[in-house]
Amino acid sequence: MILDKANVLMVAGRKLSALLAAALLAAGAAGVHAQDVKAGFVYVGPTGDHGWTYRHDLGRQAVEKELGVETTYVESVPEGADAERVIRQLASSGHDIIFTTSFGYMNPTVKVAKEFPDVKFEHATGYKRADNVSTYSARFYEGRAVIGTIAGHMSKSGVVGYIASFPIPEVVRGINAFTLAMRKINPDAVVKVVWVNTWYDPGKEGDAAKALIDQGADIITQHTDSPAALQVAEQRGVYAFGQASDMSAFAPQAQLTSIIDDWDPYYVDRVKAVMDGTWTSIDVWDGIKEGMVGFAPYGDAVPENVRAAADAIRQGIVDGTLHPFDGPIVNQAGEQVIGEGEHLDDGVLLGMDWYVEGVEGELN
Repeated sequence: MILDKANVLMVAGRKLSALLAAALLAAGAAGVHAQDVKAGFVYVGPTGDHGWTYRHDLGRQAVEKELGVETTYVESVPEGADAERVIRQLASSGHDIIFTTSFGYMNPTVKVAKEFPDVKFEHATGYKRADNVSTYSARFYEGRAVIGTIAGHMSKSGVVGYIASFPIPEVVRGINAFTLAMRKINPDAVVKVVWVNTWYDPGKEGDAAKALIDQGADIITQHTDSPAALQVAEQRGVYAFGQASDMSAFAPQAQLTSIIDDWDPYYVDRVKAVMDGTWTSIDVWDGIKEGMVGFAPYGDAVPENVRAAADAIRQGIVDGTLHPFDGPIVNQAGEQVIGEGEHLDDGVLLGMDWYVEGVEGELN
């Protein structure tokens, strides 16, 4: 068949269009380039807190290193109106995904997300989601069960001090998991709680540690973000546990171990999902098994038998033969909450607003 010039041009044009379409499809399948994605992070504390924010910022750095993505962060952002302003500023300045890393950022995150439906948002420790809002957290209470076991073995006074931030379920779960594990070893042991109503205030945290030691605590643990309590423990000759990261550099004699929050893999995976176009709204609550909750090396003061006991708890959680909230469980009022052979489910844990037996003081 002989084609005239017009037909030749038409066929060539169709081939070119097909090639262009295939190229566009291939580009879409491959996702966007790293230089086209921008990730933002909002922190409640300073990156130098050596605890919660420090660990989140290591995750941000992992995103830059592994994916080559541009990231920005804003530190020491108060929960409330300031958070909303900062989140909106990030959303309006070209960020494709924004991680808001404190419970009090939940409502501001959801509000701003409605205004920017094309931006992806990730909120840590919250429970409100949307098509463009994911939630993620770690099962910190699993780590509390491990360190509670250590405290049960090592406290000579039977009194442990617990420095708590805010009376939200996440913090209450940790207090209860710690107490239950400790009292399995020493049924008469008690936990004294001081609420400091802040995530990061070294002065308040240090004063709380001093007050608890004065009340007979020979081990201090915390759900606050600075190493101040550990430093007090080191000075006063008692033991302590670090929070969120390895704080042994601040208290080499006092730190027994530390729960470590490892956000790096999650942050890398979620930013990569934006890059390859597979991001969807999800809810993640991972723990020791998944690697989101880890531990610093045991301090020299931890005996081999105690290390073995703590390792057994950790392994039991990983293989599913042990749950930190296995029954029977009795609350602070002496009422049985759950019986033998059962454990509290996630729904109860997510709304926990009561103390177990062995916790002293009232829940604020």
